[in-house]
Amino acid sequence: MGKREFIALAAFLMAINSLAIDIMLPALQQIGASLGVESENHRQFVVSTYLLGFGCAQLFYGPLSDRFGRRTPLLIGLVIYILSAISIVFVPSFAGLLALRFIQGVGSAATRVITVSIVRDIYGGRQMAEVMSLIMMVFMIVPVIAPGTGQIVMFFGNWHLIFLFIAAMATAIAVWAYLRLPETLHPQNVRPFTARSIFGAFKLVLTNRAALCYTIASTFIFGALFGFINSAQQVYVGIYDLGVYFPFAFAGVAIFMSLSSFFNSRFVGKLGMRRLSHGSLIGFIAINTIWLIVQMASTEPMPFTLFISFFGLSMFQFGWIGSNFNSLAMEPLGHVAGTASSVLGFMSTVGGAIIGAGIGQAFDGTALPMVAGYFTVSIIGLVFVVIAERGRLFQSQNPAV
Repeated sequence: MGKREFIALAAFLMAINSLAIDIMLPALQQIGASLGVESENHRQFVVSTYLLGFGCAQLFYGPLSDRFGRRTPLLIGLVIYILSAISIVFVPSFAGLLALRFIQGVGSAATRVITVSIVRDIYGGRQMAEVMSLIMMVFMIVPVIAPGTGQIVMFFGNWHLIFLFIAAMATAIAVWAYLRLPETLHPQNVRPFTARSIFGAFKLVLTNRAALCYTIASTFIFGALFGFINSAQQVYVGIYDLGVYFPFAFAGVAIFMSLSSFFNSRFVGKLGMRRLSHGSLIGFIAINTIWLIVQMASTEPMPFTLFISFFGLSMFQFGWIGSNFNSLAMEPLGHVAGTASSVLGFMSTVGGAIIGAGIGQAFDGTALPMVAGYFTVSIIGLVFVVIAERGRLFQSQNPAV
């Protein structure tokens, strides 16, 4: 397939994960009421359990895709995702829904690990960062439209229709991948599916200073994003009383992230991943510091326009951090791309989900826990980037990165 079609398909494969989270945010209150969930914070588990399944399963898809190729494990994961979404329609209890959400996350993990592996099979260095930025730009369309789509779907029925919609979208993408996506694993990179081979590849990942530290930094940064997603409905509806306008506020921030990814794809080839990501991390810290000071200065909620301005500027920096940190972590591990993607994805997703759950569960009726979480993770992220680069930021170690 051509480059444009490849980027579009890769973006939609990764967007399945965002779709499974963002489209149901407007429905969390209805899901809780329907299944007898009394605590507002407990509704967040609909997101957290999905992320845990999504993160844990990534450990297996990488080695499988390094042994059996990219296509077959990817299609199996999509089938799991589709069947679990359909099954949720008939679930009688909140515990059952959470179990199926975990399984749905297990299926979707294939799309994250294997899509990144496919990109790494084909591209490297700044070119990989450019392609990943374009993929993220298309991918970010989903958070823009998903909450509003969920709201529209619920006009025609209850929250069950959302999961049927998710299953239908995933089916269309699975058929597209089955018909058009070629096998990209090079024969010389096929690895035996044995415990020794798998643990050997894990050792390569975990003993590479740059890969490990950039992954830990990504884990904390993504923890902030997951924390917001967990409490977005409570912040936008509970604090700012946006009601049905909640999807528009959510979309506005997502547009900032999409624009950031677009600009990254244009600048990374000239400036390099390190200069862009390190500069945006410093900006991320600066904005979050001011945001926290303003938040703590008053016992009343800050005006919504001020809140959304801080949030949009912060997430604009986030858009430059995410794709570049992921590419920097993957860059030295192309010969074990599948396993590397699974280990790095497991760490960043499970770790980020746990951090995000902590931020979300700290919700106390104000935005302070979320803002404090953003500030804290940005500082920790900087520490690990400094370790990765041996204290030298903004330095391109070779022309490709």
